[in-house]
Amino acid sequence: MVQSPPKRWPYPAYVAHRGGGVLAPENTLAGFREGLRYGFRAAECDVKLSADGVCFLLHDDSVDRTSSGRGLAASMSMAQLSQLDAGSWRGAAFAGEAFPTLATIAACCRTHGIALNIEIKPCPGRERETGVAVAREALRLWQGAAVPPLLSSFDYDALDAAMQAAPTLPRAMLFEEVPEDWLACLVALDAVGLHTDHSRLDEATARAIKAAGYPLMCYTVNEVDVAQRLLSWGVDALCTDRLDRFLPA
Repeated sequence: MVQSPPKRWPYPAYVAHRGGGVLAPENTLAGFREGLRYGFRAAECDVKLSADGVCFLLHDDSVDRTSSGRGLAASMSMAQLSQLDAGSWRGAAFAGEAFPTLATIAACCRTHGIALNIEIKPCPGRERETGVAVAREALRLWQGAAVPPLLSSFDYDALDAAMQAAPTLPRAMLFEEVPEDWLACLVALDAVGLHTDHSRLDEATARAIKAAGYPLMCYTVNEVDVAQRLLSWGVDALCTDRLDRFLPA
């Protein structure tokens, strides 16, 4: 018998992509502050491991695009990463912004009541290691929290490892395009929801996911008319870069 997914979905309808969308450097404390300024009470961020096993925020495998440094993140210690400027690429006002650790972001989220979606973003070859480390760290940092962080990943092995390490934390599978075997995947991971690219989602698939009892989140939704259409299909949450176009309440 297929176990029914949990019905409780305690996360807001609008989620700030990578903390502050395009209004601040992604995956930084400055981004989270921007989200708060616009009234967002939910955010998404990418988390991977430094060379010495520290959970920190970064989307890419290299630091080139979003910092003053060059090289692969997996080859750098957290001490080395903390010396890089991860803000100037987005503007002089953000100069000196650092790559934050997950612990730093957890403190911000818990202080300000921000619900967090942690996307596990492993560097190549570190899929299960990253899944375990992020899940254990999230479990520790959010111990006793009323709303736990939601773990998600495009990488099945990383999310499976997270499930084994911290089975009580909720999980959602990320798909660029929803595959035919999406339900079997969610059941195998004991997932509470599914996240997907809105541009590759059709109404029939959205309604099938909802009919099966699973919450559905779409990324990255930046147009109001698109958001309205997705919400009319029953989509539960929208991850956006354009915090200035939506009223999260």
